Amino acid sequence: MDHRLVAWGRAVKSRNRHGGLPPLWLFTDAVRLADPCAAVARLPRGLCGVVFRDDGRVDRAALGLRLAAICRDRRLVLVVAGDWRLAARLGAGLHLRGGCRPAGASRLVPTVTSSAHDVGEMRRAMRAGALLVFLSPAFPTASHPGAAGLGAVRWAGMARLAGGRVAALGGVDGGSIRRLPWPVCRGAGAIGALVSYRCNSNATVFRKG
Repeated sequence: MDHRLVAWGRAVKSRNRHGGLPPLWLFTDAVRLADPCAAVARLPRGLCGVVFRDDGRVDRAALGLRLAAICRDRRLVLVVAGDWRLAARLGAGLHLRGGCRPAGASRLVPTVTSSAHDVGEMRRAMRAGALLVFLSPAFPTASHPGAAGLGAVRWAGMARLAGGRVAALGGVDGGSIRRLPWPVCRGAGAIGALVSYRCNSNATVFRKG
């Protein structure tokens, strides 16, 4: 785990006197993170959220139940990507992909986050009620091999359009996150920087949002 990123998260949380969503978010990934339960169980209490993806797993619901129990015990926020029914079953929030709210999803879902990869998706996410938008890829990332990130200047320029509800995703660690200005960047999403073991360097399949 990148302790510089954790320290950044604690500093962001201390500035947010009105509470709100946590500053650090672990994104699950069936390729890069084979055991999300173990990783989530090691996240700092009360400082993190978890975006549960893993769409293709046949045991997704059962895995979600285990993750929900861990999150409750460690005071972590859990959001489910794309599946509002599973989110409701787990008592979790909903994570939108590209700002698109799934058909039938209630606007009363307790927490809404979203991915966004351009200004259009970011604005759609805000209209859909996202409380936090993960704008990506901020920097070159193992999850998106060969592609350039937005870079600090372009990322910050786009993020300013969202009124302080933007987190960085993609190539984020304790060094790169400090290139993004506060209060424009209110959070960080990551995989490798928030787990306690080395990710498989061959696992480079991109999982969007």
